[in-house]
Amino acid sequence: MAKRKCTQIIRGQHTVDGAGVRLRRVLGIRTIRDFDPFLMLDGFDSSNPADYIKGFPWHPHRGIETVTYLIKGNIEHGDSLGNSGVIRDLQCQWMTAGSGIIHQEMPQASDRMLGCQLWVNLPAKDKMTIPAYRDIQQKDVSVVKEENAVVRVISGNYRDLKGAVKGEYVKVQYLDIDLKPGQVWTYTETPNNETLFLYLIDGTLAADEDLSKYEEKACAMLMTASTENEADYDGVIVKAGPAGARFLLAAGTPLKEPVAWGGPIVMNTDEELDEAFRELDNGTFIKHEKPLEY
Repeated sequence: MAKRKCTQIIRGQHTVDGAGVRLRRVLGIRTIRDFDPFLMLDGFDSSNPADYIKGFPWHPHRGIETVTYLIKGNIEHGDSLGNSGVIRDLQCQWMTAGSGIIHQEMPQASDRMLGCQLWVNLPAKDKMTIPAYRDIQQKDVSVVKEENAVVRVISGNYRDLKGAVKGEYVKVQYLDIDLKPGQVWTYTETPNNETLFLYLIDGTLAADEDLSKYEEKACAMLMTASTENEADYDGVIVKAGPAGARFLLAAGTPLKEPVAWGGPIVMNTDEELDEAFRELDNGTFIKHEKPLEY
């Protein structure tokens, strides 16, 4: 079996966002070409509520999907479509901002806040689609219990089991893998024409040639196929360290489109970006009051 190689390890940097939330920005403006169609990845891990309690008050989005996944924690949310709820342990909020949405995410004090938010770019033809919201509960997620790992299928398919989301605009494979200490895990279900990366959320993980060099948590590993033949499926082989590894696998087909990025809004041209901010100023940003139902 041909093997994907770990060609980049992105650790990001600590930053403060929202009203004062401390997080690690792993993916961002400098990684959009190599990680296309994934735009941004913010990881958070704290046992101190002061790091996150101020949250992310009302703010707009357009042109993207945001995926917030918690291993542990509690985040209250609401949006301009009238949706509201709480994300708890092993739950996910999958929001399609589309033509425009205004929402807020307010973390609540917890013993530990552990998770991440991933931004998925929308294709140019779908940038102005009707906004949509999906509240993914634990019961909605298929769980595969293997000899050496537990795999939760948030989006896509794994071992013939469907995820809670299929991806209406970008088909995203999004798995949560809890790998036992010292165990090797092999994955062969993503074709070579798709970008694939691992986000190590806890523990240590080896993904180099001889599986001897362990990386520590809070890094994204870009796994590149050895061939450009789209019909091939080069495998991913990783090994957990002595304390095990908890990591997310994300994969999707690159859009290969221009990106114009301004804060919470991502379009294809500067003109589209300017128009979005003009609409925010004049009150015409929100195009749809009712959510798209799936």
